[in-house]
Amino acid sequence: MDSANMVLKAPAPTGCVKRVDGLENSKFWGDRCSKNRVVFGSQLEKKMKSRSSGGRINVGVTRSVLTDINKDVLTFREPVFIQEQADPKNVAAIILGGGAGTRLYPLTRRRAKPAVPIGGCYRLIDVPMSNCINSGINKIFIMTQFNSASLNRHLARTYNFGNGVNFGDGFVEVLAATQTPGESGMNWFQGTADAVRQFIWVFEDAKNKKVEHILILSGDHLYRMDYMDFVQRHVDTGADITVSCVPMDDSRACDYGLMKIDEKSRIVNFAEKPKGADLKAMQVDNTLLGLSPQEAKKYPYIASMGVYVFRTSVLLKLLRWRYPTANDFGSEIIPAAVKDHNVQAYLFNDYWEDIGTVKSFFDANLALTEQACPCTHFTLLLSHYMPPKFSFYDPNTPFFTSPRYLPPTKIEKCRVIDSIISHGCFLRECSVKHSIVGVRSRLEYGVELQDAMMMGADYYQTEAEIASLLAEGMVPIGVGQNTKIRNCIIDKNAKIGKNVVIVNKDNVREADRPSEGYHIRSGITVILENATIKDGTEI
Repeated sequence: MDSANMVLKAPAPTGCVKRVDGLENSKFWGDRCSKNRVVFGSQLEKKMKSRSSGGRINVGVTRSVLTDINKDVLTFREPVFIQEQADPKNVAAIILGGGAGTRLYPLTRRRAKPAVPIGGCYRLIDVPMSNCINSGINKIFIMTQFNSASLNRHLARTYNFGNGVNFGDGFVEVLAATQTPGESGMNWFQGTADAVRQFIWVFEDAKNKKVEHILILSGDHLYRMDYMDFVQRHVDTGADITVSCVPMDDSRACDYGLMKIDEKSRIVNFAEKPKGADLKAMQVDNTLLGLSPQEAKKYPYIASMGVYVFRTSVLLKLLRWRYPTANDFGSEIIPAAVKDHNVQAYLFNDYWEDIGTVKSFFDANLALTEQACPCTHFTLLLSHYMPPKFSFYDPNTPFFTSPRYLPPTKIEKCRVIDSIISHGCFLRECSVKHSIVGVRSRLEYGVELQDAMMMGADYYQTEAEIASLLAEGMVPIGVGQNTKIRNCIIDKNAKIGKNVVIVNKDNVREADRPSEGYHIRSGITVILENATIKDGTEI
């Protein structure tokens, strides 16, 4: 048999060769050489190794044999191409602290959005921080500007090198808005992109030279995500920028950046919060994302999550040279970059919620109390298992928060249904239904709590202090006897007296009563932090 050993740089397609070294009707060996091919390994592999330098076959190189197709053909097994793996050591995350949080007011009256308590014992900042840690990303920057005192305190207590989460050779750095010399340096952060631009020198620092990709994250979202799957897709597609996205329905589409993609998931059009005809123009066929026709009809938009990954060199070039005056990623940088960069979409097919309003915050919290399965009969349990939309209970990807070292909750003759009771609480002969009770909460005799989110307290009052306050006609922290509360958010350290009724029976949608200790947003009563609601009050 006449044969020849040939080396081709990958990728090398298999195909016919009319004439090679005097051989007629020859082919490269491959999948299409012969119907009667026989796959073999060791014998020819040994021969080929002996002919190659160093006695080995190089990875990523296709080696083929030319032979007469009229004779028996043997086929060497297909070459293996190793996929480039994204390395978390080469990734840095930037968590944006958010703006003034006007839509989440009054919960943001004295705190930044990422510092708002959630789930009974967490803060919103714990979500992206925990996702980073669980993804192996330990180079984290947090950018803050508005009401950052409580956020900075929480970060210092939770994510440090001493008694919190240990990051090894990584770090957590807070980059607070500051003024610098020069006219432009007199401005505070003007937007998400401007915030990163003002600290661009940090990402050019020597210790960050090996950072190849930068994640841009928001500090006020609720979701569980492996960021390295996201970065891996970014690497696989050779993207300059990748935008994480979710299918979206008509009711909320106008609140998000929307995009159109081609068959390769490349973004071809991006519009930030379009309205009217512009909104309708952004409708797409989401069967391209793998949705069923019914789901695609229900969710006709692709919405940006505000979660991006940039190649570091591209990000620095866009901010410094291409768009030096652009202030926002969603409304300026991304739409402009779509025209001349490879901007890819990454479908996140799991629970995600933007905690941007009081109603979305309230609904997301109460959804945590939902049971895993509504069925009670064992035979229905396996076939009708319906997990809650989101749960903090996952041993493989835990969520971290400040270690408070509180004692277990004490419950005396209470009725608790579909609720979450945090640690360090005292509940005495009360009823709690479809509610969240935060750390160090105190519910007295006869209290009825339904559809409520109670954030808890920052400190305890002793029994002696409580008795002294009651004797003086004052109200201690917690909820007093025989109080009825429904459809309500109770902020930290609130003092609610005896025989109080908070049910919004007139169904008021919006109201501001700061002097009386509460606001109403979207029909939800919000009791202010440190507020006092006197005995017998009706709201």
